Amino acid sequence: MRFAHRFAALCLTVVTVLPFTAPKAKAFDTSASAAWVYDVSTKTVLMAKNADIPLPPASMSKLMTLDLLFEALRDGRVTMDTTFSVSDHAQSMGGSTMFLNTMDRPTVEELIHGIIINSGNDACVTVAEGLAGSESAFAEQMTERAHQLGMKNSMFANASGWPDPGQRMSTHDLGILATRIITEFPEYYKFFGMTEFNYKDRAPANAQNRNPLLEIKAADWTADGMKTGHTQEAGYGIVGSAHLGNRRIVFVLAGMDSETARRQEAEAVANWAFRQFVMKTVVTKGTQVARVPVWLGAQKDVSLVPAEDLELLVPATAQDAIKAEAHYTTPIEAPVKAGTKLGELALTIPGIDKPKMVDLVAGEDVAEGGFMIRIKTALSRLTAKALEAANS
Repeated sequence: MRFAHRFAALCLTVVTVLPFTAPKAKAFDTSASAAWVYDVSTKTVLMAKNADIPLPPASMSKLMTLDLLFEALRDGRVTMDTTFSVSDHAQSMGGSTMFLNTMDRPTVEELIHGIIINSGNDACVTVAEGLAGSESAFAEQMTERAHQLGMKNSMFANASGWPDPGQRMSTHDLGILATRIITEFPEYYKFFGMTEFNYKDRAPANAQNRNPLLEIKAADWTADGMKTGHTQEAGYGIVGSAHLGNRRIVFVLAGMDSETARRQEAEAVANWAFRQFVMKTVVTKGTQVARVPVWLGAQKDVSLVPAEDLELLVPATAQDAIKAEAHYTTPIEAPVKAGTKLGELALTIPGIDKPKMVDLVAGEDVAEGGFMIRIKTALSRLTAKALEAANS
């Protein structure tokens, strides 16, 4: 005879595995009005200050123009040798330019240099018109594509970042965009580290990359991107990226009051991100973190073990302050196969807002119990129900 009874209810159980033993790490106190700092290697947000507020991005929005151009290159719609014509509108652009005129036929590669190194507003308009026919049509594409990429607080009125009430991006969105360019287009990211470009020797005074990080010769980390921005309304901002060993960070700072403040704050943030966080293996694959009751099993419980090693970035001053909770549903019904997901381990790290999750799986097989185990379990259930009835 096969025992057919099934347990009637499941309950969510939380088991604290590691104690919370140290104070929360102190966040970096940036002078930027808005900031977002991200560790690309571990996908960890290290800082977020007013990060989802739409702000005038100035020339930092040129990254969106470059993203669409990189997509066109990847899709084969243009090549590095493709040439674009220069319109009267492009030639008339003020501010930073690569000094194009309507007689020019710059290549895509030259325009990439002109946008990144010279921060050329004329180059941006030329790309926009070359890809979409008009700058206004291109701006609509920029907005649509940004939203598709999860940049919820971005909208565009032009390709260059020229001041306009319809041109807005949050520092978080700029960080998403920068990370995408680095990870999706590594073959083009190299251009962001170049320091000089002088189109047809027209503007030696505007030939230098404005990114102050590229001038810093730090003892350990190296900066290689990405874009600065400045208008009276926006203040001074920067989208920066740097690497140290296997780690890469992206950071966005907005609303600073001078070039000096931007340079100093960018270096300070990079130092903080690299030197105040350490990599730590906090979970080892196969290590038991809990035992969970098994319903009608050949053994009474099964071990929960992490499905994989988990290495996290944690504040250097709070390495022993990680709080871990195992979430699982109990009891587990037999049979259980080793490696089956039974729950999750949530790790809360001081100074990091979002918990890190790792799957918990069965550490061993648990067969279905035999006839006597099932009869014994049934009798226990009947006894429990009888006691409940007698006490009601």
